[in-house]
Amino acid sequence: MNLFFSKNREKLFSKIEDNSVVVLFAGNAPTKRGDEKYPFSPDRNFYYVSGIDKQNCILFFTKKKGETEVSLYIERDNGILAKWVGANMTEEQAKELSGIETICYIDQFDKDFAEYVFKNNIEQCYFDMECREFGNMTPALNYAQKVKNYFPAIIQKNIYPIFAEMREIKEDYEIKLIQNAIDITIKGIESMMKHARVGMMEYEIEAYFDFVLKQNGVQQKAFQSIAAAGKNGTILHYNENNSKTKQDDLILFDVGAQKEWYNGDITRTFPVSGKFTERQKTIYNIVLEGQQKVIDAIKPGVPFSHLNEILKEHYFEKLQKLGLVKTKQDVSNYYYHGVSHYLGAETHDIGRYQEKLLKPNMVLTVEPGLYIEEWEIGIRIEDDVVVTENGCRILSEKMIKTIEEIESFMSSSFLERKEAKEL
Repeated sequence: MNLFFSKNREKLFSKIEDNSVVVLFAGNAPTKRGDEKYPFSPDRNFYYVSGIDKQNCILFFTKKKGETEVSLYIERDNGILAKWVGANMTEEQAKELSGIETICYIDQFDKDFAEYVFKNNIEQCYFDMECREFGNMTPALNYAQKVKNYFPAIIQKNIYPIFAEMREIKEDYEIKLIQNAIDITIKGIESMMKHARVGMMEYEIEAYFDFVLKQNGVQQKAFQSIAAAGKNGTILHYNENNSKTKQDDLILFDVGAQKEWYNGDITRTFPVSGKFTERQKTIYNIVLEGQQKVIDAIKPGVPFSHLNEILKEHYFEKLQKLGLVKTKQDVSNYYYHGVSHYLGAETHDIGRYQEKLLKPNMVLTVEPGLYIEEWEIGIRIEDDVVVTENGCRILSEKMIKTIEEIESFMSSSFLERKEAKEL
């Protein structure tokens, strides 16, 4: 049993009020078609305090007169169905993975919940009520509605802000997992750069990334890969990845491996031919200089929003000299996203930004970009960093990114391929 998860439960108990219960759901994989389901990915708040990545499980926390207990509800033995889909997790396995001693079955939960809140005169119930759009009724929101109908006197509270605060600062264990995902991501990007050539489809180059991930035991990506050549690179979330690359195309890859449910997130933009044009070099170096300015500014106490302002000031100065902008507002024509987000068990990790101040052991992306559609140039350079006591450490520092490094790497790869053909 990993002590990381039991310590997280202790933190959670310290932050909830007395005479309360907490209900957390692992979630379920939705049906794709017929009897096929989408790959399951556990709710990260549930996983953060359980270490369980099986679907259809519930965590039930109770706090009464300072006394705390936690129960894990799992599915029963699935009998003959195990021959079709594999056996359900056993009580012993659940105890070993989570460190939770009280294991119950999911079909008992309604009865147990009702009895406990009635007998103990529970006043408050916490659910993870994160919701970003209408129509997305999560298991937590559905159960909260059910409790409201049958126990209207219970005050319902949103536990999402508590988890956001807890997960904002990464433990060393988490940073190691993120580093592992980043290292695999770097290997995948290098493989794409090594094998890219003019005339390949975007998805053909992307396949080299996918192969490296499989070689390294990665079952799920951090997100759907972006492989955007030429003008496609000016579309932020382009993911069709089905265009043919042309001479002088840049190709933008925004990719990430996911390992043990923690993520890497790196973007590199490189010329498919192995050589940047002079115009591409100019824009690329503007983005690279901007990234360095942001990285240099990262340290505890700096407002998160300040990072984006630094970049926009830099862009205004540089783009004005190129005649692309006249006012600071014009910068948004070529740069229209934020420069950073949290990274962890979710690619865009939990938490709010606004006027949040940076703190040690926050893990962030730094991803400036410029998107000039009329020139068919889309460039984004993204690295992952951890905030330290005096600044930050670049977790993806092994991934090359200067023009000289990229051209040299790709030139060597082209030469290796040529020599291999001649043998």
